[in-house]
Amino acid sequence: MDKSKIIAKTAQEPEDRLLLARVWDKYEQASRKNIPAATAFLSPREQQLAKAMLNAAGIREGFVLDGGYEEAERKTLVFLPEWAEDGADQLSYLRAAFHGAESLTHRDILGSLMGLGVARERVGDILVSPHSADIIAAPSLRDFFLREWGQAGRVRLTVTEIERSALCVPQAQVKALRDTVSSLRLDAVVSAAFSMSRGRAAEWIAAGKVNLDHVPCLKPDKMVGQGAVLTVRGLGKAKLAEVGGLTKKGRTGIMIERYI
Repeated sequence: MDKSKIIAKTAQEPEDRLLLARVWDKYEQASRKNIPAATAFLSPREQQLAKAMLNAAGIREGFVLDGGYEEAERKTLVFLPEWAEDGADQLSYLRAAFHGAESLTHRDILGSLMGLGVARERVGDILVSPHSADIIAAPSLRDFFLREWGQAGRVRLTVTEIERSALCVPQAQVKALRDTVSSLRLDAVVSAAFSMSRGRAAEWIAAGKVNLDHVPCLKPDKMVGQGAVLTVRGLGKAKLAEVGGLTKKGRTGIMIERYI
């Protein structure tokens, strides 16, 4: 297989080539040294690109995407040798607790980590609860965080290591919307999900402002399946949670979960 040609064919933007080259390097490292090898944390779009590259290369097994919990948004791509086919945890888990009277947001926690000089790709999801925040991070950061991370803004933190099973995952806040569409075309579903005209939805799609399953889609007539995730720049995210039957007028009933 020609590594350079596959990367060039898969990349959508010039900077994608560096990302895909790093993913390929991890694949080769796992194969050469016969040890698990994990990438940095990847965004949903980057995960799709990495999988597309591996599929183009005929690599369809021997790796897993892991973000610490099933619904994780940011995940590492872990290449596994045969002896580790059941999986190998390449992550660390920490909890930063703070006093009940204090209040911290995702932005506060992320800002404190960046203030320590930590690159964003070395940290996965940040799970904020009323009195603590759990983070998933590269194992190499474990001791650093335990030693150096003690504050977010003016709020003091008590940082401890936890098990994967102890992660506190907040319930996603969604609003259920029921509607009917003439078809499951992308422009029709975006129109229903974000309360805009179908014409405007088509314009946003053509302008590259709409992602389908975390990948930009410029085709208004692209068919959307149940479970698809729609992201519109500046408006948020929604999921086509359910596709029902046809109404008497021949329209398709749908249920959308709009993240709030």
